[in-house]
Amino acid sequence: MGWTMTLKDDFGVIAWAHGSGSYVRFFVLLSFLFIQVQSDIVFHMDHQFTWKTGQWGHCVGEDCGSGGVQTRTVWCAHTEGWTTHHSHCNHIDKPESRRHCFKVCDWHQDLFEWELSAWEGCVLVPFFSNELKLMTTECITAQHGIQRRKVQCVRTSNRTTVTSRICDFFSQRPPVEQACLVPCPQDCVVSDFTSWSGCSKTCGTGLQHRTRHVLTTPMYGGASCPNLTETRTCSGPVGCKAGEDEYQYSLKVGAWSECRLPHHKDSILNGRTTVDFSSNKQNNTIVLHRHASYYHQHHHDRHHDRKYPMSWELEVGYQTRQVRCTRSDGKSTMLSLCTKFNSPVTYQACVMPRDCHTSDWLSWSPCSKTCRSTDLSPGYRLRSRVVTQIPLSGGKQCPVLEEKEACNIIGDLLPNCPRYEWRTTDWDECLVSPLLSKLDRRLANISSLCGGGVQTRKTYCVQVPDDSTPHHRKEVARPVTPRLCVGQEAPLAVQNCSIPCQHRCLLSHWSPWGACVHDNCKDPQGKKGFIQRRREALWASCIPLDCCPHLVESIPCEDPACYLWQVQQGKCMPNKSTCGPGTVVQSVKCVSAEGEDVPMTYCAEGLPPSQAPCEVPCPADCVVSAWSSWSPCSHSCASKTAEGRQSRTRTVLALPGKEGKECPGAPALEEWRVCNDHPCLVFYWEASTWGPCINNTLDLNGTNFWNSIATCAMGVQIRKVTCMKMNGGSVVSKRCPDSARPETVRPCVLPCMKDCIVTPFSEWTPCPSTCMPENTTCATQSRYRTIIQTSANGGQECPDTLYEERECESLPACPIYRWRIHKWHACTLVPDFVQRSLSRPAETCGNGLETRGLSCVGENDEAANLTECLHWAGPFPAQSRACRVACRDDCTLTPWSKFSECTGCGSFQSRKRSLTGRSKKKEQCLNEASYPLEDKQACPCEEYLSQPFGNWSDCVLRKPSTLGFLHSWMSHQEVKECGQGLRYRAVACIDQQGHLVEPTLCTDTGYMVEVCHIPCPLDCKLSDWSVWSACSSSCGGGLKVRSKWLREKAFNGGRPCPKLDLKNQVNEAVPCHSECRKYKWRIEPWSICTINTVGDSPSCGEGVQSRKIRCVKKGPSVEVSTVEDSQCDQEETPPRAQVCFLACHNNCVMSSWEPWSNCPLQCDRGSERNRSRHILRLPAVGSAACSELMQSESCTLNTTCFTYHYKVSEWSTCRLSENAICGQGARNRLLDCVRSDGKIVDLQKCEQSGLVKDWRLVENCVVDCPVSCVLSDWSPWEQCSHTGGSQGQSVRTRRILQEAHEEGRPCPNQLVQTKPCPISPCYMWLLSDWSSCTIEGAECGEGVRRRNLSCIIHKGDWTESPPAPVAEKFCGDKIRKEIQKDVEQPCFVPCQGDCHLAEWSSWSSCQLTCVEGRSFESTGRQSRSRAVIIQVSENQDTCPQQVFETQPCKGGQCYSYQWRTGRWSNNERAVWCQRSDGVIVTGGCFPQKRPSMIRHCHPPCTKPFSHCTSSGVCGCEKGYTEVMTTHGFLDYCTRTPGVDANKKADVKTNSGRLKPSQARDWPTEWTLRPVGSDGRVKLWVYAVTAVGFILILFIIAFSFLVCKPAKATKTSPPPQKPLTLAYDGDIDM
Repeated sequence: MGWTMTLKDDFGVIAWAHGSGSYVRFFVLLSFLFIQVQSDIVFHMDHQFTWKTGQWGHCVGEDCGSGGVQTRTVWCAHTEGWTTHHSHCNHIDKPESRRHCFKVCDWHQDLFEWELSAWEGCVLVPFFSNELKLMTTECITAQHGIQRRKVQCVRTSNRTTVTSRICDFFSQRPPVEQACLVPCPQDCVVSDFTSWSGCSKTCGTGLQHRTRHVLTTPMYGGASCPNLTETRTCSGPVGCKAGEDEYQYSLKVGAWSECRLPHHKDSILNGRTTVDFSSNKQNNTIVLHRHASYYHQHHHDRHHDRKYPMSWELEVGYQTRQVRCTRSDGKSTMLSLCTKFNSPVTYQACVMPRDCHTSDWLSWSPCSKTCRSTDLSPGYRLRSRVVTQIPLSGGKQCPVLEEKEACNIIGDLLPNCPRYEWRTTDWDECLVSPLLSKLDRRLANISSLCGGGVQTRKTYCVQVPDDSTPHHRKEVARPVTPRLCVGQEAPLAVQNCSIPCQHRCLLSHWSPWGACVHDNCKDPQGKKGFIQRRREALWASCIPLDCCPHLVESIPCEDPACYLWQVQQGKCMPNKSTCGPGTVVQSVKCVSAEGEDVPMTYCAEGLPPSQAPCEVPCPADCVVSAWSSWSPCSHSCASKTAEGRQSRTRTVLALPGKEGKECPGAPALEEWRVCNDHPCLVFYWEASTWGPCINNTLDLNGTNFWNSIATCAMGVQIRKVTCMKMNGGSVVSKRCPDSARPETVRPCVLPCMKDCIVTPFSEWTPCPSTCMPENTTCATQSRYRTIIQTSANGGQECPDTLYEERECESLPACPIYRWRIHKWHACTLVPDFVQRSLSRPAETCGNGLETRGLSCVGENDEAANLTECLHWAGPFPAQSRACRVACRDDCTLTPWSKFSECTGCGSFQSRKRSLTGRSKKKEQCLNEASYPLEDKQACPCEEYLSQPFGNWSDCVLRKPSTLGFLHSWMSHQEVKECGQGLRYRAVACIDQQGHLVEPTLCTDTGYMVEVCHIPCPLDCKLSDWSVWSACSSSCGGGLKVRSKWLREKAFNGGRPCPKLDLKNQVNEAVPCHSECRKYKWRIEPWSICTINTVGDSPSCGEGVQSRKIRCVKKGPSVEVSTVEDSQCDQEETPPRAQVCFLACHNNCVMSSWEPWSNCPLQCDRGSERNRSRHILRLPAVGSAACSELMQSESCTLNTTCFTYHYKVSEWSTCRLSENAICGQGARNRLLDCVRSDGKIVDLQKCEQSGLVKDWRLVENCVVDCPVSCVLSDWSPWEQCSHTGGSQGQSVRTRRILQEAHEEGRPCPNQLVQTKPCPISPCYMWLLSDWSSCTIEGAECGEGVRRRNLSCIIHKGDWTESPPAPVAEKFCGDKIRKEIQKDVEQPCFVPCQGDCHLAEWSSWSSCQLTCVEGRSFESTGRQSRSRAVIIQVSENQDTCPQQVFETQPCKGGQCYSYQWRTGRWSNNERAVWCQRSDGVIVTGGCFPQKRPSMIRHCHPPCTKPFSHCTSSGVCGCEKGYTEVMTTHGFLDYCTRTPGVDANKKADVKTNSGRLKPSQARDWPTEWTLRPVGSDGRVKLWVYAVTAVGFILILFIIAFSFLVCKPAKATKTSPPPQKPLTLAYDGDIDM
């Protein structure tokens, strides 16, 4: 089902081949889209009216494909252009206005796209006449420009170009032009001139010059650089002597010619070279460039059958140079004027140049960008080639051996790059022991610890697929190196956790025992019931309350009753008269055992009668009070020896009369009854802890115990519930009420079976990709995997193998190649015919060259390509050397003898030679500096000296070996940084010459190692807990405290102390309660009222009665112990005796007062409380009436009325379980009820007052865990920072996984450890500075400057160990290094009179192109230049052009330029351009803004004592005042008044001003100047004149009014002189 697309030309015939049929429909589309359609197509009807059509519109349709429709407008128009009715045109020729078309589908858009090139450079906008003009006079910051780019439509499949109309249909064409800014033209900026040079001649007329250098080259059409040289004539200090030569002569040599072979005889012209110094200006300059000519290779035909050469042979040629004598005026003259003795050498042997040859390009490497990422930069790929022939003797240098090009520029076609992220394993088991200090860990029972702890997990880096989503996060992915996840925040590896402790429960007090009720009042059965009491759980650490002890206690009882009748009696009403028998109405209601009203039907027994008999005493009857309340029961339960009893009493209020009813006897005044007759047997339910979750094999009657969705199977938990006897064992279940029985079965979730989950193995670590050198061990590679989830509950176990290691596949051994060096050929001299043509020697001798061939052989001496030896065989051997064929006059010597034997380290060995023949008598041969006869060299020595170097490393603790790569980044542990370790110090191994050698010659490792100790941290130590203090409150709730105090502070990174108070203590507080009234008054009933009667007086009236009181200790039991009365509150001591009253037989008898009514809760002022009593016996007729039945008194605060409020104690400290260190705990406080007078009373008082008890007395709290710092393992030691020398260091690091918290051990400061690397010698090639220009045998001309390449040894720090030269073999291939580095350059030494270029100036400072002080670019430029030096004026025509060059630089800055001026002197001043850094320059400043250097006044200042001022107007000199004309010009200068008292002058004008002076003169500083610098009168002068005129008029008018006589006179006043401003010169005016 594939389809292909073919595009033809711009008009595009496009067709798809889809399956077997052709997709011809798209042809119609492109026919309509891409044919050039004229907007006005004319169809003639006649010569006046024609049809015209518009362009076809877009193809529209419901679906894409061939069902689209295109329309266009068709109209009839007159030839003059106006539209007319269509009937005027021929309808037969009317073009169609509608046609079918192919509507482009949306997926067609994916086939094409716009391809954009980069923006080109910004060019100026063309102005008039389409020419580029520079707006030099109008440019302020930048000029408007345009930059363009190419936009073309391409296929997305193969990036080929198609017509742009295709992409036009899908999207708008991107712009191809955009506006830009071109900086203003930047003129060339040069420095200020140097000082003048010395005169070129010591006598007579010469030249001297001064130069300047280029600072900034012209850019953007700026002005060119001016001349960098100025020349002027000069004269010597003395005149030239008569007869002294006018000229000086210099021997000048030319450059060596190209090396040529001897058979090129036709190039020799009479023994002269063809170089012409007189006409070639370039001979006086140095042209630095590479030769572009390609020299012919003369040995290629020898190995035509091989791709690369098998051996190299050199060819020796010759080269010549020209020598001439020049005069100081630059003219050439006879050579004899310069050479008096030996002439310079004009020929020499040379090695024929060889160009660099390379192999063909190897194939391209894979593209570095293989996937699509957020980085939009393209990838790159490389290809390389190898050198098959190194360049020699100035041959063509090697081209680029490596090529790099961009690839995969459009990354949309690439797959998405893999993403890497951190993954984690499951959390390990929660442990509390890591939170303990070492001492606590030894003392604690680790297995019983609970509460807060820590748990850890491992982190690892994985590659995630592109379509990963959050629900795939647990997908098992292959681990990769953690370096790929660097930059992402690693997940937490340590977290807090909690181990459940034994639950705690805070309980309330027991309630009082209730009534005997049935177990189930809704379904009462039998005559057995229970008496119960309850308590509540105020706070519990478990939900539900399974952790609390039993909350209900029961006592079996007989005859239970859940509901009882409650009877209330009214007032007794006599039946017949006011006294005697009667009836009382009883109100009856049914109440529950808890006292709540229930329906009457609940009470099973018969309904009590609504009326009961009663009797109202008559006046003579005895009156007895009502029964008192029953006293407390004497026993809480009944035993075999004791039973509970309680009593109640009544008293005689009035004795009977003679006829009255007698009083009951004493026994009838007291009643007893049995109470608490239930046996002393208390029972409760006890439940064991819940068992494990097991499969549900019980019949739960289909009850759905679990409504939520469970991931694992459901099960049940079972516990045993037993009825227990208080202080006894278990009993039968029927002794405990079933209603209070706890549940024995509950649903649970069975533990899930978890299989072990392990990541796949990581990729094998890479093996070496290169060949293996000899005598090396076999490399290994490893891989690992990580356990993500451990197995549990019968799941699949984890594998045993988590780490695997294997040997790498056998790598090929590195090939062994070596150079085969051939014998030296005979010494080759310059050919005789060349020597004879140049110097005509008498014999064939002198200096020459000898060469030798090179070939490459393999391990078995088989021939190999030379490219193999270039790669594997080490330094390239020299193929040529200088030699000499002795001449007759040369010194002859014997060969060197063998070196003498060495006598030991530090000794020398020598060899000798001697002169032979006539050389023994020649003077030049006896010069031992030129012909040494003895040679010494140091003997080799195998003794070395080791010297410790640098500081000791950090102390490195010994650690048991682990799988480093596996554990270095994943494992972690609590910090343990103490004990015995090792520290290292580098050792420098020195030979006898003081040179550094390999450290293994002195030690095995290159280190000095010694044992070191890191002191262990000491934790903070506190004392044991002190005893509890007394309760802070003597009455009510308070706190009691115990403390620990500081014994030892933390040291050396130990666990810090907890927060201590000012006394260095840590405290723990718990609530406590002090009984306010531990003792109370126990009151017995009042005795009988005793009346003291005299004689036969009736025994009635006032009397006395008493009672016993005693102080007893409060307690739950009824039996109390009596203590001393002082233990009870004396203020509340009840009275022991009181006055009583026995009514006489005729008196009214009243009941006792009922309790006072309650005052308002707030004890409002003005409120009252009442109490009442009722009549028990009416008085007899004639007796006194009954007294008041109601009493009232005001409510007085703290006397008769009290208010109440709650008071809470302070919170206790957070209390944990006994075996917990931290985590979840609880704190509590106590609640008291306080009376308004400050006394603490029972809580019931506050409850009765209606106060809301919303205080929270218990709350959860958290004690932060003392988490110690957790670090990762140390990473492996990194590679040395330097491969050699003494500066190398190896580093290892670790990271903090968990910061310390609270009293945990803090993190150490040392997260990085360093140790020195072994000190190995550093060898390097050192390139010396360029030598001065050297010319052999001449004074000036073409020469050579050289720099030496020497092998040196150093320790890496040149300041401490200066380099020392060593043998070249340690640095490598010198020949190839010299080819890479230029070690020889041509140079030129000018002769006297030569016009030449100066040396290059130093590089200028780096400058950026800036607009308004902001950088216009990121890379700056710096320049240098060479000025032209003219020595004689006659030789100026041969001068070269000045040159300059520019190079890019970094770290540039913006400069601004500004005109600066000096002070005026004689109407002249200096004007210069200055750069913002203070450098004086030429160029850079705008010429239009240049200040004037000379002042000019118009008209000229010709008046006496006048001069031209800086403002361009004429002024007067110091001491004279300007007198101006009405036009503002200077009329004349007059002497300033006061300057000379003896001279006077008339002032005829009303304006004048002082001449400004540069010197300070205080009178002129404070003189008002009415005339401005422009010569015009200032405005304030007119204002002062007007004000003065008005003031004078006011004075005149005022004087007239004051001095006016009573009567006006007819005489006119005498005429007054007119007021004038003229000054007559008097001083007193």
